[in-house]
Amino acid sequence: MTAHGQDALPHQPDYGGLGPRPLPRYRTRPGALREHVLAAGRSSGRTLTWRTGSKAAMSSHFVLLRVRLAGRRPKPAADGTIPLGWLIAQWPEGEAEPVKYWISNLPVDIPAKDPVRLAKARWRIEHDYRELKTTLGLGRFEGRSFTSRHRHVTLVTAAHLFLTEQWRNPKAPARA
Repeated sequence: MTAHGQDALPHQPDYGGLGPRPLPRYRTRPGALREHVLAAGRSSGRTLTWRTGSKAAMSSHFVLLRVRLAGRRPKPAADGTIPLGWLIAQWPEGEAEPVKYWISNLPVDIPAKDPVRLAKARWRIEHDYRELKTTLGLGRFEGRSFTSRHRHVTLVTAAHLFLTEQWRNPKAPARA
């Protein structure tokens, strides 16, 4: 994946008079995400804690940059600029370069720990999805109508909510 730096601005080519007007384009070539993070350097990052684990707080060193994604077909605004997004790179101690990258379109004024916390929540989402499929039967539906599928998914989701609430509050009073 490639991106332009935060300071890159589009250039409007001259109109030749025939055909549609040319779209604004960037004069610089986009660089790989890795190149942007390495150019910023490890010193531009900071150590952030995203959650408390069972043994200790889970933290690592992260570099957060604002970039304009280039990709295959970026969707520019009406003025030709590609919107800014967050590039989040995890660069642990002892590593020569970052080991994980995330892209986010969160707002500029968000605290740095929030994009990191959301990026690291992927494990929890995958865990819940696996539990929905295996334990609660989300993947076992064999009906043919949308209505019955909708009911099945609703019941599985309600069961997951109930089990999650029980897990979060294990000392709930039980019937004798």
